[in-house]
Amino acid sequence: MNKEYKLNSLVIMKKPHPCGFNEWEITRVGADIKIKCCHCNRSIMMPRMEFNKKLKKVITF
Repeated sequence: MNKEYKLNSLVIMKKPHPCGFNEWEITRVGADIKIKCCHCNRSIMMPRMEFNKKLKKVITF
């Protein structure tokens, strides 16, 4: 499965955010990936390897 994403891509993660929404926007790409919840605007940062494991689907490139 090709998981291609870039800055401002919308992605769906395997587990939803505690607010109940699982759609995220990528706000930083590098060794770490920063994503922002599209529902409550909270941001989290995680290593790229962890992000790739938790990524389910890329909605928009």
